[in-house]
Amino acid sequence: MSERIKSILVVGGGSSGWMAAALFAHLFQGLYRIRLVESEDIGTIGVGEATIPAIKKYNELLELDEAQFMRLTQGTFKLGIQFNDWDRIGSSYIHGFGVIGQDMGWLRCHQYWLKMHLQGETSDFANLSINTAAALQNRFMPARPDMGDSPIAHIAHAYQFDAALYARFLRGYAEDRGVTRTEGRIVDVSLKAEDGFIEAVTLESGERIEADLFIDCSGFRGLLIEQAMQTGFEDWSHWLPCDRALAVPCTRSENFTPYTKSTAHGAGWQWRIPLQHRTGNGHVYSSKFMDEAEAERILIANLDGEQLAEPNRIRFTAGKRRKVWNRNCVAVGLASGFLEPLESTSLYLIQSALIRLIRLFPDGRLDQANIDEFNRQTDFEYERIRDFIILHYKATERDDSEFWRYCRDMDVPATLERKIDLFRANGRIFREDEELFSEESWIQVMLGQGIIPKGYDPLVDVKSEPQIVQYLGNIENVIGKCVAVMPSHADFVEKYCKAEQRA
Repeated sequence: MSERIKSILVVGGGSSGWMAAALFAHLFQGLYRIRLVESEDIGTIGVGEATIPAIKKYNELLELDEAQFMRLTQGTFKLGIQFNDWDRIGSSYIHGFGVIGQDMGWLRCHQYWLKMHLQGETSDFANLSINTAAALQNRFMPARPDMGDSPIAHIAHAYQFDAALYARFLRGYAEDRGVTRTEGRIVDVSLKAEDGFIEAVTLESGERIEADLFIDCSGFRGLLIEQAMQTGFEDWSHWLPCDRALAVPCTRSENFTPYTKSTAHGAGWQWRIPLQHRTGNGHVYSSKFMDEAEAERILIANLDGEQLAEPNRIRFTAGKRRKVWNRNCVAVGLASGFLEPLESTSLYLIQSALIRLIRLFPDGRLDQANIDEFNRQTDFEYERIRDFIILHYKATERDDSEFWRYCRDMDVPATLERKIDLFRANGRIFREDEELFSEESWIQVMLGQGIIPKGYDPLVDVKSEPQIVQYLGNIENVIGKCVAVMPSHADFVEKYCKAEQRA
């Protein structure tokens, strides 16, 4: 391909397709012809979607108004994820976004907490983060950067919203900016004989659509990247054995939480995502350790509202394509791979792939160096997120089912084992390169999953015990006072972004 790229074809709609089309339309500003092909006959996963704070960067790139976006997607706010029964039955912790306490000198807050904890003299670790403390009281407000060193200046939030409404919203945004949508089912993909590049796709109607660059957003099928180009798939199910999900909505609960809930069951876990008009629920499980009937029984028995539909049944394999960018095709979303939504990374991986593609966008000639760098960064990102999710399964004291015994005893990637061993020694964690999850995230999940370090950083002992007690107590007291003046999550949503009632 020596001539300048003139046209981009996005294959598939849903969140990934319309996120791609909207971002391209906004940033490229007419530089390329952008077309999207989707078939209304082919459904999307269509469950409630929880996110991490990075989604705000995507929305800001599109210059979206937050309140309007929230109203149109029945959105709510999210301060973190609550994990129940993961370390052991009856245990609970929150992986909150944002900072933990306030550093003192060279060291992070958790190191001082560790010393006192090992002496049996500390309170709940959740009290040292405004995100977790506010979440536990169902309170919410956005950060106030003008408040300087106050914990309120450091609140970090994400969103929970209806993924189908988000895709619809982005479709309108993209079409307003020149994206052409074509309704139709693709029945053939033509590859060039000389180099295996995609030349065109053919619709059921007989229309043949050519393009220079193809974005595969066709979901698990991988219509272009796998079915046509046979790129190959890395199977990670030996580390992440869950391979099924049942998703079902129920009526909105009075417990209107500013967090997503993940509750571990006998062979997987159940999500709960509160939206304005309903609550999204799902049971992710391993078919090797539990049959579908039992998984559905558990899901329905644990709804906190009236069931609104029959369960949507989803099959998947954890892993990723061997190449996410192959020749003139880039896979985005489920077409590129799948990691279960335990840490709400699904939309982030779409966003990240799109931004990475734009940063390495070809000038016409598809230089292999750009493709290789894209794939290198993508592999690193997937693998580190994979490790973070595996951590939840590996670090457990549960011994009540064959599934949990398998997870507890399985070997894990060396990259994860190094992190666990280092943290177990002295509570140290280091973020590598540009991996997604921060040190604060690793710290909270390690501690929450029962990995209590044998020791702490020796520089903690520079401070006397009374100084440490006062320091931790001040953090807890200030956070407590801040949370006390925050409105409830329900009240904030009501005043800021209440959606229209749906029939």
